[in-house]
Amino acid sequence: MKCVLVLAAALISPLALADVYKCVETDPATGQKRVTYTNSRDAKDCERLSRDLPVSSVPGTSTGKAPAASPSSGSFPKVSSDDQRARDADRRKLLETELATEEASLEAARKALDEADAVRYGNERNYQKKLDRLKPFQDAVAQHERNIEALKKELSNLR
Repeated sequence: MKCVLVLAAALISPLALADVYKCVETDPATGQKRVTYTNSRDAKDCERLSRDLPVSSVPGTSTGKAPAASPSSGSFPKVSSDDQRARDADRRKLLETELATEEASLEAARKALDEADAVRYGNERNYQKKLDRLKPFQDAVAQHERNIEALKKELSNLR
């Protein structure tokens, strides 16, 4: 058995020492350069990397500062103030509609919770069974309350 393992390790070890080649290709349509790494010797325009250099497939982090984006570059779309006010009004109307719908859903969820809480089945001699049965109703009420809170916060953030 040991002999088989040693033989397998000996056969696999040359694969681990394969050379790595860096290939720089230029896209004919856009003219952009693309760098790829391969272990294939027959690739065009490739150079063999030194074995003592680390090779990583994870992109590195930027060490320099990011270039400052100019807010008024030539290709950046601009919106007139009237159009922006109209968009804001539409957004406010949409959020108010969602808020009204969510408040109605909250009332329905509270009513369903109250109805479920009023009933006690015969197999619920243990109070924990009743709590377990009410848990989905309580979760629905809590979800609607969180949604209403988020919608109110979003409405307050509008100009």
